[in-house]
Amino acid sequence: MDPVTASLAELHDRLSSLADGEVADYIPQLASADPRTFGLALVSMSGNCYHAGDTDDLFSIQSVSKPFVYALAVSALGPTEVARRVGAEPSGEAFNAISLEPGTGRPANPMVNAGAIVTTSLVPAADARDRFERIRACLSAFAGRSLDVDEDVYRSEAATGDRNRALAYLMRGAGSLAGDVDETVRTYFRQCSIQVRVADLAVMAATLANGGVNPVTGDRVIEEPVAVRALAVMATCGMYDGAGEWLLRVGLPAKSGVSGGLIACSPARFGIAVHSPPLDRAGNPVRGVLALTELSERFALHLMHQPGRHIATVTEVTTTLDHPSYRARTPAQRAVLDREGHRVVVIRAQGALEFTETEHLLHALRQSAPSPPGWIVLDLDRVTRIALGSAAMLGAALADLVAAGHEIAIAAREPLLDPIGDGPAPWTAFAGREEAVAWGEDRLLATTSEPTG
Repeated sequence: MDPVTASLAELHDRLSSLADGEVADYIPQLASADPRTFGLALVSMSGNCYHAGDTDDLFSIQSVSKPFVYALAVSALGPTEVARRVGAEPSGEAFNAISLEPGTGRPANPMVNAGAIVTTSLVPAADARDRFERIRACLSAFAGRSLDVDEDVYRSEAATGDRNRALAYLMRGAGSLAGDVDETVRTYFRQCSIQVRVADLAVMAATLANGGVNPVTGDRVIEEPVAVRALAVMATCGMYDGAGEWLLRVGLPAKSGVSGGLIACSPARFGIAVHSPPLDRAGNPVRGVLALTELSERFALHLMHQPGRHIATVTEVTTTLDHPSYRARTPAQRAVLDREGHRVVVIRAQGALEFTETEHLLHALRQSAPSPPGWIVLDLDRVTRIALGSAAMLGAALADLVAAGHEIAIAAREPLLDPIGDGPAPWTAFAGREEAVAWGEDRLLATTSEPTG
């Protein structure tokens, strides 16, 4: 198990037993959700996917659809026209509150139900069917696969959505909603009834975090300024009347839904999603809030955290075939090294290792590790700092490589990684790269059956 998955699995195992919160029941179809369901997924900017728990379950997207439909409307009409109909201020009220601006009738923001209904109505289309298909196609592009509607959830929402209809009529009367009320609300219900898996939401969140480019498919879904706008509204309004506390504690743009979905975006790092039906009083999944709070603290993800100037993390991946040590060798030894030197791999990293940088380094380790037995020299001489969570990830990855039959050397002037557990470190430490590379060659030579003298 890779360290990112291991971190998600550890959170899943530890938080699964929590019994706080209540499953939403004001939409009858949602009341049947299993409160024990709990899944997490993370997608990095490299398109790598990690997950833990119940990740195959389908559930309706509900309000998690709102930032993506908002992005669609802004892309189609421009920010000025959308802002004329929908504000961007936190309401400080519940998701289904009547929160309209005096004089204009504008809803407070596109993340509350009133604002989302208007946003849905703004998507240009020939008719209601065309409008929904544009929305479904947009959400599918964000997810990287075709998404469908859960018709049972849609019928349940349509049968019980009187409060949303009332909001729509109020806005129609105030002038902020221009379309037909019944058609608009039904389209909104269908939008909320699109079914997803938690991994779909992670890809969607990662697309926003990646400036509008889906990191899995490579397709540009929206332009980067639109992604920035959507993330900004999520940061200030996405968690309803808990948005201020969320931004203070977690510091990531996020959006929740009453089916138990929750996404968060770490710009230029990753998108993460959680599905857990029991909700707190603000309508946010209890386990999801706790999991993302802990991840933010563990990996220093808060938007206000200063990570320093970004530089390439992995600066060199080579072997002793191309860059041998300067140690004198006999002709027989040199012959062995010329033939087998690809089994001694050298990876150099630099800068501060936080989540994204460590994920890049782990990917390089996985991609370049030779077939076991092999020897890996990790040159950390130019690494200035390793975050606590990142050190745990890297240490676990190195331990896994050792368990697979490799031997590891770390070259660094100062110790940056602590041993895992109470036993000795599963690697050999050296003060400099030259000594570590020579050690790798010596270990390779010691395993060959050819004479070396």
